[in-house]
This record gives sequence, structure tokens and C-alpha cells, in this order.
Amino acid sequence: MTSSNPRNEALFDRARQLMPGGVNSPVRAFGSVGGTPRFMVSAKGPYLTDADGQEYVDLVCSWGPALLGHAHPAVLDAVHAAVDRGLSFGASTPDEANLAAIVQERVPAAERVRMVSTGTEATMTAVRLARGFTGRNLIIKFAGCYHGHLDGLLAAAGSGVATLALPGSAGVTEATAAETLVLPYNDLAAVEAAFATHGPNIAAVITEAAPANMGVVTPGEGFNLGLSRITREHGALLIVDEVLTGFRTGYSGYWGLTGGAPDAAEPWTPDLLTFGKVIGGGMPTAALAGRADVMDYLAPLGPVYQAGTLSGNPVAMAAGVATLTHATRDVYSFIDARSLELSSALSSALDAAGVDHSIQFAGNLFSVAFGTSATGVHNYADAQGQETFRYAPFFHSMLDAGVYLPPSVFEAWFLSAAHDDAAMNRIFDALPAAAQAAAAATVSPGVGRSAAVS
Repeated sequence: MTSSNPRNEALFDRARQLMPGGVNSPVRAFGSVGGTPRFMVSAKGPYLTDADGQEYVDLVCSWGPALLGHAHPAVLDAVHAAVDRGLSFGASTPDEANLAAIVQERVPAAERVRMVSTGTEATMTAVRLARGFTGRNLIIKFAGCYHGHLDGLLAAAGSGVATLALPGSAGVTEATAAETLVLPYNDLAAVEAAFATHGPNIAAVITEAAPANMGVVTPGEGFNLGLSRITREHGALLIVDEVLTGFRTGYSGYWGLTGGAPDAAEPWTPDLLTFGKVIGGGMPTAALAGRADVMDYLAPLGPVYQAGTLSGNPVAMAAGVATLTHATRDVYSFIDARSLELSSALSSALDAAGVDHSIQFAGNLFSVAFGTSATGVHNYADAQGQETFRYAPFFHSMLDAGVYLPPSVFEAWFLSAAHDDAAMNRIFDALPAAAQAAAAATVSPGVGRSAAVS
């Protein structure tokens, strides 16, 4: 039988001879869904085109940055102009402050901003800064929350770690792991207990504003507010990771939809925030931001050192400024509406096929969890307990119909301002068959309901 993906298969065979697993980020290897990864060669609007010339409606959107759609003209124009001026200077540029000003206008809690290159670098710096500012060592994180691949925060992480069924990572020393306390998400009592025992030694609590790396999980009512209260009472810092949700779930990120909303019933403010993905408009850019007195502990003003040759890269800054400038409130309203349409259509198709499920939301981000209608998903244990075996056939049915989903059930679905009626109708048309494929799925030997699928 002739393969329908000969070029993709050849590229993957070659890549595996040159790179570990044939990829530069693990989830791309299709480990949890099987089959041949698609090698994308171009993108425009809501569509991706792979090496075999097959077009897909994209529901990954570069894991968030393609908020306006791929190859948006204004972003391309800004990048082309920046490239013409030079790729990198190793010196300050005007757009660094321009992008920082946009961040500050959207997120008032960002009193100071430090540009870096990756989300991992942003969270790593936030943790180091929290320890330097408080003079304490311990960090609290939550099981299933992913904050990049820095050593101390890989314990019980979600996303690719969940997909690969790894509890942590080789190469992380016991001493490093011992400086992180891992608690169940959405459990304030556990946080209170940890502070009662270790309070004087806890530098910070780090949490995703709304977790989206064990599938999407909505923070329980008062959970983030409670974290703010507890850390303040004990002299620790609250680090809110918005690498994925920042400028994606809303004009001011997920904090702007909740604790930072103008009409918030119980407002709360993080001490530090981390941003990535959308802030760079598709270029490798991230940022750390927060209270001025804390941020000013960074060098050159303070004793906490951080540096990066490509931090504030002029091409990346231009992409970020253009993306956020064109990401108006109307853009977010449009994506919000499309997200509701798609999540509703997804749920209806699964209901019609008799597939038990729940849909998890965080603003305009959502994910599906199979076999969880009775309780929903509130933490990592719930996410691991779902019927993961249903996702691979669902994924491949959609892929065969020309819809590119996240290649892991432990990821969020993304839409863009470019997802017009034609793109949406292609997705809607593909859902019934995919739902039937999920309904017909059976548990393979050695594969059950947990995140151990790989």
C-alpha cells in the first residue's frame, strides 16, 4: 500500500538519525497518539501545510503565539523591517521598552519587565529572584502544572512529561528536588498545611494562572485569591505563570479575567508573573514582570544575576509589538465566540456518539477529558484518571479529515482571529466521525485510564 505521507515519513526517518527522537520538543514526536509526525513547511491564516502538501485547519496555533493567525501581514511587515535593520546587536533597542510598555498597560501588576528568550528562562529567573528577595530556599508548586524544564520544577509536571509518562526527569539531583514541595492543585488546605510546617523557609508559590498542561483545569473559586492571601501572610511571594495564558485568554491574560478584572469581587495581585508565546508573536521571546521592589533585585540594580545575549532580540521585539498592537479587545471577543462554538460542537458530537466526557475551560482555552463527566477535572490525579486511550483514534480521525489537533490529550486547544466560517465548518464536519472513533476505542494491553499512555 502506498503511503499518503511519504515525504513526512522520510523526513522523520532522517530526523531520528540526527536528533533525539527526531524532534526538538518531545510532544512533537506523536508519542501518545502514534503515527508519523507531520513536518510543516508553511502556514497562512488558520491553515498549516505539511511536507506532502496536505493542508490542515490548525488548532495548535504554535501552542498559542499565532493569536492573529499565521503569517499576519502586520506582523510579517514588522519582522521584515526589523530584519532589514539587522538580526541582533547585543545592545539595547527601542522596541524592548515599547513592548514592556504594552505589557505594563495591559497588566498593571507588571510594574517592571525583564525580557528573556524562553518561558523556561522566565520561570527560572522568577524562582531565583524569589529566593534572592526573601532569603529562603523552598518553592511550592502544584502537581500537573508545567513551568518549563528547569530542574527544581519538573517534579510532577504536566504536558510532555505527562504524555511521556515520566514522573520527573533523570539528571535532577535529590538535593534540587528536595527544595520543591509538590502539592495537589486546587487544594488550599494542603497549602495552609505546608506553610504551617515550612513557612519560614518558603520563598514562593508558583502556579499557572489557569493550568493548561494537564489539559485545561479551571482554578477553583477563591483558589488563586487564597494563594495570594497565604503567601502575603507568611512573607512569601506568589509567582503566576502566564507563559501560556498571558495575552492568549484575554487582553490582560487570565489574571486580567479574574483577580485583575476591573469588576473583580475579590481582587488579588501576584508578586511576579511570567509571560511567553503570544508576547513574541511566534518568535522566541518571554518575560518576567512584577512588583518594582522585587524586580529591582535583578542585576544591574540588585544582587540577583540574570543575563542573556539574545534577550530583547530586535526581530523578536518587533514581532511582539506588532502582535500585541493588533490583538485588540475585538480580536479577543471574536476568539472567545469561536471557542464557545467549537467546544459546544465538540461536546455535542461526543454526546451523539455516546462518549462520556467533560470540557475544561480557562477563558477561550479548552480541552476535552474522556470519561470524566461525573466529576470533571480539578487536579492532576483527575487528569491522569481519564480514558486517555480514546484520544489517539479521535486525533487521527481529525488529522485524516484535515484538522490538526494537539498531539496529546494533556494540551489545550487554540483558535485564532483567522478562523473564519470556512475553517470552522471544516472542523465541524470532521467531528462526528472522530467522535465515533473515540467511542469505538478500546484499551490496548498495558494501557489504561492514566497518563501512562506514550
